[in-house]
Amino acid sequence: MGEISQEAVERYLEDHPRFAGEYFHRKLRGGEQESGLFPEEESALWQELLQALREEAAGGPELLAHMVLQRLAQLLQADRCSLFLCRARNGTPEVASRLLDVTPTSKFEDNLVVPDREFVFPLDIGIVGWVAHTKKALNVPDVEKNSHFSDFMDKQTGYVTRNLLATPIVTGKEVLAVVMAINKVNAPAFSKRDEEVFSKYLTFVSIILKLHHANYLYSVESRRSQILMWSANKVFEELTDVERQFHKALYTVRTYLNCERYSIGLLDMTKEKEFYDEWPIKLGEVEPYKGPKTPDGREIVFYKIIDYILHGKEEIRVIPTPPADHWTLISGLPTYVAENGFICNMLNAPADEYFTFQKGPIDETGWVIKNVLSLPIVNKKDDIVGVATFYNRKDGKPFDEYDEHITETLTQFLGWSLLNTDTYEKMNKLENRKDIAQEMLMNQTKATPEEIKSILKFKEKLNISVIEDCEEKQLVTILKEDLPDPKAADLYEFRFSDVPITEHGLIKCGLRLFFEINVVEKFKVPVEVLTRWMYTVRKGYRSVTYHNWRHGFNVGQTMFTLLMTGRLKKYYTDLEAFAMLAAAFCHDIDHRGTNNLYQMKSTSPLAKLHGSSILERHHLEYSKTLLQDESLNIFQNLNKRQFETVIHLFEVAIIATDLALYFKKRTMFQKIVDACEKIETEEEAIKYVTIDPTKKEIIMAMMMTACDLSAITKPWEVQSQATLLVANEFWEQGDLERTVLQQQPIPMMDRNKKDELPKLQVGFIDFVCTFVYKEFSRFHKEVTPMLIGLENNRMEWKSLADEYEAKMKVIEEEVKKQEEGNMIEKAAEDSGSGGNDKKSKTCLML
Repeated sequence: MGEISQEAVERYLEDHPRFAGEYFHRKLRGGEQESGLFPEEESALWQELLQALREEAAGGPELLAHMVLQRLAQLLQADRCSLFLCRARNGTPEVASRLLDVTPTSKFEDNLVVPDREFVFPLDIGIVGWVAHTKKALNVPDVEKNSHFSDFMDKQTGYVTRNLLATPIVTGKEVLAVVMAINKVNAPAFSKRDEEVFSKYLTFVSIILKLHHANYLYSVESRRSQILMWSANKVFEELTDVERQFHKALYTVRTYLNCERYSIGLLDMTKEKEFYDEWPIKLGEVEPYKGPKTPDGREIVFYKIIDYILHGKEEIRVIPTPPADHWTLISGLPTYVAENGFICNMLNAPADEYFTFQKGPIDETGWVIKNVLSLPIVNKKDDIVGVATFYNRKDGKPFDEYDEHITETLTQFLGWSLLNTDTYEKMNKLENRKDIAQEMLMNQTKATPEEIKSILKFKEKLNISVIEDCEEKQLVTILKEDLPDPKAADLYEFRFSDVPITEHGLIKCGLRLFFEINVVEKFKVPVEVLTRWMYTVRKGYRSVTYHNWRHGFNVGQTMFTLLMTGRLKKYYTDLEAFAMLAAAFCHDIDHRGTNNLYQMKSTSPLAKLHGSSILERHHLEYSKTLLQDESLNIFQNLNKRQFETVIHLFEVAIIATDLALYFKKRTMFQKIVDACEKIETEEEAIKYVTIDPTKKEIIMAMMMTACDLSAITKPWEVQSQATLLVANEFWEQGDLERTVLQQQPIPMMDRNKKDELPKLQVGFIDFVCTFVYKEFSRFHKEVTPMLIGLENNRMEWKSLADEYEAKMKVIEEEVKKQEEGNMIEKAAEDSGSGGNDKKSKTCLML
C-alpha cells in the first residue's frame, strides 16, 4: 500500500466532516459519543425535551413520551418503540398499550392507542408483564429463547418480534409504565451501550409520568374528600327514608364521579315471607323461588332503579318495580354483584361473553355502554341493600383501581349511613310501642290477689290464708269442684249461649275447658297461674259494644266445640290443642271497637307500628306480652322447642282472624276438603292431614275464622241480638268517622241506614259465611249444626229484608201517587176551571 499524503487526509476529512468530528472527540478530547450525537446535537435535544417537559400540561404525558420514543428509535436504531401503562382492575394488576409502533417519522395520532383498542395483559403474560412484575429492565437478544415471551400481539398485528429492550418506570414500589424498543436494525441485538442510552433518555419519560401520576392522585384524593364531605352533608339531612337519603347524596356528588351515567338498584330487604304466602309453595301450587340470592339468603328483587344521566342534558329517571329486561338489569351484572358482593370493573363490557350487555344504543339519545364499574352497597350488618353501577369514564379510559376506591368509599359510606335511618326507624317504633304500652297499662291490669280468690277459694275450703302455702293438688281439687258442669252449661254444644252466664262465670267456664282437654295436668300448668291468666285475659278485653270478653269467650268455646264435638282434635296433638284454645280466648284482646281501616285512617300508633293486619298483630303482641310475665305464663313448664311451637301457633291462629286474609286461605282449605272426601278410611285422612304441618295450619286458620263468625250460626234469638251488638259497634265507628275524621261512613257503618241491616246480613252470609260452614260440614259432618243454624238465620234475615223491601215499595208507590196528585191539583189551579173547585183537595191527594 502506498503512502497517504497529508493533502489527501485533509481532503478526506473535508469531504467527511462527521467522521472528522467523531475522530476528534474520541482521540484528541478522550471522550466517547455514547448517544451517537455530537455534543452540540445532544445539547439541543436535551433543551428540546426540557422545553417539552415545561409544556407537558398542554399536551398530556403521552405527547412528550412519544417525542422521546421517536428519538430513542433513532438513537438505538430500533425498528419501533412502544409504551405500556400499568394499572389495576378488580384487584388484579395489568399492563395496557398506550403508544404503539413509534418510529422516528411516525405521527402521534397514529401511535396513540384509544381505550377501546387497547392490548391488555395480566402480569403473568408476555415480557412486558414480566418486566412490570419484576420491576427490572430486560434485554432479550432472541425472544424465541425467552420463556416469558408471548406472540399474542404479533399474531394480532402481523408483526414479527426478534429482539427487544424493555425498562420499567417505577415510583416508590409502584410501576407506572413499561417502555420497549423492538428489533435492532443492522444488528442481531441491542448492546450494553444501547441499554445505557435507553435508560438515560427514559429519565424524561419517568419524570413526566411521575408528575402526571402525582397530579392524578391529587385529583383522586380531592374527589374522594369532596364526595365524602357532600355525602355526609346530605345523608344527615334525610333520616326518614332510605331512597331519599341515597338520592340526595348521589345527586349532589355527581360531578365528582367522573362518569357519563350511573344507576342505583335498591334491593328488597324482606328476609322471610309471611306464613300465608308460603302455604301455596308448601302445597306445591306455586314453584319455589330458584333464582339467585344475596349472601344473607334474601331473594334478589330490585324494587326500584334510580338512573342518573350526566351526558348531554342531565336527567334523573326513577323506575319502580323495574322489569327483568330493563337495560340496567338485563346484563345480569347487578344481580351477580348482589349475589356475590364482588366489585366488578369491566373493560369493553358489550364484548363480554358472560354478561349480556346491550351492544347498541340503549335509548333515544344514542348513548352506548362501553366500560362498567359495579359495586354492592353494604350496611353495617354486612347486608347488601343495593347495587351501584357506573358507566363510561368521561375521558374514555376504563375505570381503574382509583375509581374503584372512590366509588367503594362512596358506597361504603352510604351503606353505613343506613345505620342512621335504621336507628331513626327503631326510635319511632319504640316511641309507638311506648305509647301503646302506656295505653295498655292505663286500661288493663293484671288480676289482683282478691280477684284470684274469687275463683280459687282456698281460704274458705282449705282454711289457708296464703296461696303459696297450698299444695298444687289441693288447688286443683278445689278449683274443679267450683267449676261449672260442661254438660249442664252446654259447653260441648254449638248452640251454646253466654247470655245466662255472668262474665265472672265465663271465666270459670273457660278454666273448665282447659281441664276438659286434659292439658292442665299433662303440661304441669300451675292452677294459680292458669286462673290469673284467665282472669287477666278477661280484663284485657275492653268494655266495647261487641268485641268484648263475651265475644272472646264465645270464640274460645267454639274452638273447643270444633275440637271435641266436631272431632277435629284428631288432627292435632294435645299441645297444639292447648295453644289453639288459648289463642282463641286471646284473639281479640284489647280490641278498640274499631276496625283496621279506621286505625289507618286515623293514623293511630297501632297503624304506625304494624303495616298489615293491624289489630290482629296487636292482639298477638298483647297475648305474647302476657306470657312474658312468669306469673301469667301458662306454658312455663314447656321446653324451648315446645314453647316456640306454641308461639308460632298463636301467630297463625290470631293473624288468621283478619278477614282480609280469608279469601287467600279458603281455596287452599277447599282443596284439602276435596282430597279428604276422596279418601276412603278415617285413618288415611288423618295421616294425609297430620303428615303435612302446612295443611294443619290451614285447617286451624279456617277454624279460627269459623269461631270468629260463629255468632251467625247460633239460634235466632241469640244470633239476632249478637247482630244488633255488632251493628251498634259499626254505627259507633261510623259516628267517629263522621265527626272525628270528617268522612262519610260506608252504609254498613252508617246508622242512618240501619233499616238496611237485614239486607246487609243476607249479603254477608252469602258472600263470607256460607263457604266456611258448608266446607266444614263437608269436611266433618259433626259440624253440620253450624251450617243448619246459618241457613235458618239466613231465612229469618231474608224474610225481614223482603218485608223491608215490600214496605219500601209501598211507600215509594204512595209517594209517587202523592206527587201525581200534587201535579193534578196544580194543573187545576193553573187552568182556573170552576168545576174543579167543587172537588175535595183531600180526595185528590189520596
